[in-house]
Amino acid sequence: MIQRMAKVGRLGVVTDQAEKLPYSIELWDSGGQSLERVLAHALNAQLARALFHAAQKEHPESRILLRRGARTVADSAD
Repeated sequence: MIQRMAKVGRLGVVTDQAEKLPYSIELWDSGGQSLERVLAHALNAQLARALFHAAQKEHPESRILLRRGARTVADSAD
């Protein structure tokens, strides 16, 4: 059986599979106007929340968004 290898993008991120995960944790610039980078992707809400809280502790002065698709689930600015 031949398995398809996932593509590895910049910084070693697995791009094919990460894009299929429904939750994303995003780091926004200090003004909250532009996305700097996606910090993580998660399969379920419990893991996504844990990653969101860890990102808030790691970047206390930045705006962090937890999103499911286009919908914002949590925002550190709130």
